Amino acid sequence: MNLRAFFREAISLWRGRLLLIIALVVTTLVVSCSATADVEPPRAPTLAGSLQPYQTPTASVTPLPATPIPTQTPLPTPTPQIYTVKSGDTMGSIALDFGLDMGNLVNANPDVSPYAMSIGQALVIPSGVEAADVLPTIEPLALELSPPNCYATLSGGMWCFVLVKNNENKAVENISVEVRLVDGSGELLAKDVAFTLVEHLAAGDALPALTYFENVPATSHPQAELLTAFEIEDEAARYLPVSLQGVLAQVSWDGKSAEISGEVLIEGEASRIWVVATAYDVDDAIVGVRRWESLSGEVDFSLTVASLGPAIERVLLSVEAQR
Repeated sequence: MNLRAFFREAISLWRGRLLLIIALVVTTLVVSCSATADVEPPRAPTLAGSLQPYQTPTASVTPLPATPIPTQTPLPTPTPQIYTVKSGDTMGSIALDFGLDMGNLVNANPDVSPYAMSIGQALVIPSGVEAADVLPTIEPLALELSPPNCYATLSGGMWCFVLVKNNENKAVENISVEVRLVDGSGELLAKDVAFTLVEHLAAGDALPALTYFENVPATSHPQAELLTAFEIEDEAARYLPVSLQGVLAQVSWDGKSAEISGEVLIEGEASRIWVVATAYDVDDAIVGVRRWESLSGEVDFSLTVASLGPAIERVLLSVEAQR
């Protein structure tokens, strides 16, 4: 064999081996790619109406919010109501409307004079029998009461007057007196609260408290008990210095009435002025009371007081001016 033939046979041999190596490499690559291909494996045909189990992602457990522990709702404590005074209201009518005892209503409003209530004024209405737990009970000052003087009217009613004397060394206000009517055996027939016609009662002075009963026997026996009387903490802040001058009193010939006139002297500007005339008989029993009121600053007053009993012997005047 010559040299050229030798080389031709060697090249043909290496070419065959190279083709074999390339074929092996290609086969390896194809097998490798087939292993990672996204090919869905064949599934068995599904029979109609059959259930095929399959796996779903497991749901993560979501923690529920903590259940709040129920708290006990505190029960409401008895609280007083606020009532706004309307035209025609009286302390007695308001107590009746709310089913309250007059003394409880008065004690709940120590700064309010029952005869001086104005439209739009706010009153504390205690919550029934629980009012004692809501509002502290204030003991009244020890004032002197005269025996009640009561007079029956032709309509079947009865006026009762109680003289309240201030023996304290300080001025007091908001005076109220419970008047009870009993029969001969002591059985209670009726009771009501009597009020003074002005709020301020100076030390050493006296004022009448009065009330009216409807449809009571003329033979009823009256009794009186002090309900409220409070010291004035700051007298100058609420009341003005005031006096009377030029007072003229004329009693009628039969003593059944008296005409009184005069002028009020005030040191300052007053929002309200009151003049109260109290008529007494010869035995110093109260027989009549009348009040004159000024809301416009008028200072010249004139009024008539009539007797419900014996003839008028004398008339005493009381005056008050509020800031």
